[in-house]
Amino acid sequence: MPSESQNIVVVVVEPETPGNIGTIARAMKNFGLTELLLVDPPPIPDGSEAYGFAGHAREDILPNAKTVSFDTVVNQYHTIGTTAITAEDSRHHIRFPYKTPSEVCEDLQTVKTETALIFGREGTGLTNDELARVDEVCSIPASQSYPVLNLGQAATVLLYELRSVTLTETQLPDIERERADEADIDRFYEFFTDFLHSVEGREHKREKTALMLRRLIARAHPTNREISTLLGLFRRANVLLGEQTYGGSDQTDSKDDATDINSIPEDIINAAVELTSSQQKESKTQDGSDSSIIRTSSGSGSDSDSDSIDNVSGESNAETSADTDTDNV
Repeated sequence: MPSESQNIVVVVVEPETPGNIGTIARAMKNFGLTELLLVDPPPIPDGSEAYGFAGHAREDILPNAKTVSFDTVVNQYHTIGTTAITAEDSRHHIRFPYKTPSEVCEDLQTVKTETALIFGREGTGLTNDELARVDEVCSIPASQSYPVLNLGQAATVLLYELRSVTLTETQLPDIERERADEADIDRFYEFFTDFLHSVEGREHKREKTALMLRRLIARAHPTNREISTLLGLFRRANVLLGEQTYGGSDQTDSKDDATDINSIPEDIINAAVELTSSQQKESKTQDGSDSSIIRTSSGSGSDSDSDSIDNVSGESNAETSADTDTDNV
């Protein structure tokens, strides 16, 4: 925002509807302008339609509006006339060249001068003679099939575009978005990688999906709270999928435990828990049967047989451990 606002006045030439005058006054109040000049206006008594449309501008801008002549305006100010109809080249120099509101704003940021924004009549706008006397022409880009805006709307759009030179501050807080810590973002990638190993068996698909997510996160610049929520979500997903390690570590973070993940439907959680319990029971039953067979076959054997059985069992456990490690890569 600029340290001080530009001295810009708003001029309305022969307005026909008092309500539009009130609308323009309100827009001026919204975007930091205070001086309204009227050329041949209709009567605007207290309590009229103009005051009804002016909002809080009825307290200062509208009652202090001045009636002036067009000559006075062009002689005292740097003038910018507005029009919905433009020309395509310099052969029609009255309406060419023209500037958009954003281009006018850029110019006014580098040049400090008393400037008048001139709006024309509701029905016909500014005449060619009037446009020929102004310093610059401004036109609001709009639909080619219907580019003509209501007078009050046109003033509001133009004043909004000029807010950076008319307002020193707005109601919006000046807060910079803080990106989450890179260490937390990397932990999230590790959690997501574990998740992909659980749901996608094809390596090339996992690589593409992981890269796509990394690009998405890079564009989004998530906050600490957002990353914490994602960490908690995928941590819970990995638990439900039977994963026991997250990102190559059994450590958890208090931020993850505090994350609200109640959005996961309870019936899904219950079904997953029931399925896991059932699988564990079947595994224990199978282990018990295998142990009985081993004890039966080795009941009368020598110590060397027992050592042999222990070695076989040890190799089997090692293979199982290796398989588990492979799943967690």
